Amino acid sequence: MAADDTYDTYGKLLTLLDEHTAAYRVIEHAPEGGTEAVSLLRGHELAQAAKCIIVMVKIGKKEKRYALVVVPGDKRIDIAAVKALYGGTYASFASADIAEELAGSPSGTILPFSFDERLELIVDPGLLEHPEFYFNAARLDRSLALSTADYRAVAEPRVEAVALG
Repeated sequence: MAADDTYDTYGKLLTLLDEHTAAYRVIEHAPEGGTEAVSLLRGHELAQAAKCIIVMVKIGKKEKRYALVVVPGDKRIDIAAVKALYGGTYASFASADIAEELAGSPSGTILPFSFDERLELIVDPGLLEHPEFYFNAARLDRSLALSTADYRAVAEPRVEAVALG
């Protein structure tokens, strides 16, 4: 993935949030993609971090669907629950190259927003319990703290119980 793609995704995000007058703060920090480590750098509880993973679901023999699954940072993704949402026959984490292509940013920086029509956004309700949450903003050295209410209004995620732990 080219650096220009990452900055383009970061720019798209800020433009989208500004167009909707969403309440957010940019947080600069040392480069870090791990949820636990970056949460320490940003200074918040792990439960307020958005862990964003792309899941591939096979439906029958010929069809694949991709979901951007977002769970609280202190939880894991329930792959079986995601598979069940689609009536799939198999589900797994998408390969890094496919995930990065669909997300428009490197692993560790995937946004809780989808800018690709092939990628459905599914968010666990546990993340939405906080007034704001945090995520890497398509860059390892920059995060956002975003109003949860504004996130729901702008991203319009499908809200489903998809977290374990």
